[in-house]
Amino acid sequence: MKKMGFGMMRLPLTDENDLKSINQEEVNKMADIFMENGFNYFDTAYPYHDGLSEVALKKAVVERYPRDSFVIADKLPLFLITKDEQLEQIFNQQLERCGVDYFDYYLLHNVSGFSEAGFIDVDSFSFVKKLKEDGKIKKMGLSTHANAEYLDNILKNHPEIEFVQLQVNYLDWENDGVESRKCVEVAKKYNLPVIVMEPLKGGFLANIPPEAEKIMKEYNPDASAVSWALKYVASMDEVFMVLNGVSSLEQMEENIKIMDSHEKLNPDEYEIISSVIDIINSKITVPCTKCNYCISTCPVNINIPKLFDFYNNQKIENIQTFTAVGNAYVNYSKIESNGIASECIQCGKCVKECPQHINIPEVMEDVKKTFEIPLYGFKEEE
Repeated sequence: MKKMGFGMMRLPLTDENDLKSINQEEVNKMADIFMENGFNYFDTAYPYHDGLSEVALKKAVVERYPRDSFVIADKLPLFLITKDEQLEQIFNQQLERCGVDYFDYYLLHNVSGFSEAGFIDVDSFSFVKKLKEDGKIKKMGLSTHANAEYLDNILKNHPEIEFVQLQVNYLDWENDGVESRKCVEVAKKYNLPVIVMEPLKGGFLANIPPEAEKIMKEYNPDASAVSWALKYVASMDEVFMVLNGVSSLEQMEENIKIMDSHEKLNPDEYEIISSVIDIINSKITVPCTKCNYCISTCPVNINIPKLFDFYNNQKIENIQTFTAVGNAYVNYSKIESNGIASECIQCGKCVKECPQHINIPEVMEDVKKTFEIPLYGFKEEE
């Protein structure tokens, strides 16, 4: 099996403000070129695109290719589980949405302190283990954004787990809040293969600061920032699959070219990445990966990841030109109808859902100060 998986969390949309408006024609084309080049691992989940990612997978792949030609990974949404009867109900719904009678890989989704009610109060681990015994799944695993100590404790108590899905990228490798390196070491301790999620940190590592990109280009003019990030994780022996949430045909074509090369990073390239990390860390503001979990819980329906995207880009670009300043504020003003930062009611519901543990209400205040006071003349509260 080739090492890159099609992550279906950020599919192309016909309306960028509506997660359900999946551009199915574009997804079909992306799936076709993916399969034509020998890749066949598709990763989806119950909540992605408000439940329509699984349906998009069915339309693009299951209804158009033989079942033995592709591999599907789906996930049990622990954060939605509150009672035993939901387990069978949700799993059967997933089979129906995807149009299959079994899953190749099935994960307990985001095993962490935030979702403990879904696997402690309800015995989800035993349920998934029984699914494997009954032939309804082939491999049982888990995904997590928890720290290494938490992961170690889970794996110690659940030897039935056969693989783990972790957030790994070069920026998070030594990040104390993510602990990518330590989590990979825990997986290695239990001899478990690793599936990498967020290799580009939600697209953040595709658009690094100019001075960081310059260092990479000086070493290899033909290599993109994306290629450096993907090769970084693909070079790890512990990793058997790298997921990438592509949202366009162009991105898919680029990633296929990168992952088909089978080139590992050399010592000089690791040194360059170390320098790039220092540059990014000196500028990074909000470590948002655009997973969109916060949107579904926001009572005001604010598109929080989009606001953070503008905020990060403004900081990274360092607003060196009048055009950059103008574009930042014009783009922000266009999203007013979908909820701007000043409409945040500071309820904190989003914080509980954020895998990156971002204090979202606090950052929203910074976003407001950065964009809305200059744009609309709002006064800071005394």
